[in-house]
Amino acid sequence: MSRKIHLQISFALKSYFKLEYPIIMKIVRFSADTKVKYGILDGHKIKVIEGKPFRHIKPTGHMYPRNEVKLLAPCEPSKIIAMGLNYHSHAKELNLSLPNSPLTFLKPSTAVIGPGADIVYPSISARVDYEGELAVVIKRPIWRVPAIDALDYVLGYACFNDVTARDLQNHDGQWTRAKGFDTFAAIGPWIETELNPSSVVLETYLNGKLKQRGNTADLIYSIPEIINFISNVMTLLPGDIIATGTPSGVGPMYPGDTVEVRIPQLGTLRNFVIKNNV
Repeated sequence: MSRKIHLQISFALKSYFKLEYPIIMKIVRFSADTKVKYGILDGHKIKVIEGKPFRHIKPTGHMYPRNEVKLLAPCEPSKIIAMGLNYHSHAKELNLSLPNSPLTFLKPSTAVIGPGADIVYPSISARVDYEGELAVVIKRPIWRVPAIDALDYVLGYACFNDVTARDLQNHDGQWTRAKGFDTFAAIGPWIETELNPSSVVLETYLNGKLKQRGNTADLIYSIPEIINFISNVMTLLPGDIIATGTPSGVGPMYPGDTVEVRIPQLGTLRNFVIKNNV
């Protein structure tokens, strides 16, 4: 594509979305003035937009300094569809055969937390693991979309931590309880709208020490294949999250720990592990 055509397309898109800044955006959801708002992160400022970012993105003209607001989970999903065993390195680590089709499970929307929030260690679990992942956020309803068109339905991408009570997962044999505790779906710090998801470096740090390092080039099923597969099972709605699987290196964390999922293009999702005193 020539630069002239690229600029023409960019101008047309900016006119359609009524934007005053480049199409590459960091979409945030935040709390300010006792209200929850969506905005575009622009350096140290957040430009507030009207409503939610799924149908159109229109600035209101209001801004907040980033350090004066509280960043929240960047979306409110009706559901989280997560992938089990979707990295070759993770399958090798566990000495498991590759799945014949994508292995999916659900996490409830009540598990969602944002950047800087606490992961609560359940009192009934003796081992809670981090699982750093790349998350896909859906922008419009999807039903039976072909893989070739799947990325057209993606609003953007974010860091994700698929927190898991490993001992309960092994005990139950199915994953709802182990993956579904409140605070077990950390996402953030924002949604990045422009990313090539086919080769993304992902790292997880525990108390500053590198524990996981993978690349989405190692995915067993690509993101378009995952979206196609899931959309042939259920309707995906705006704001829904797809967690695309974790690379090798998963391990335990404990109250007092700090866990970070880092993706260079997407920033750092940092959360703190605390004890459940109930």
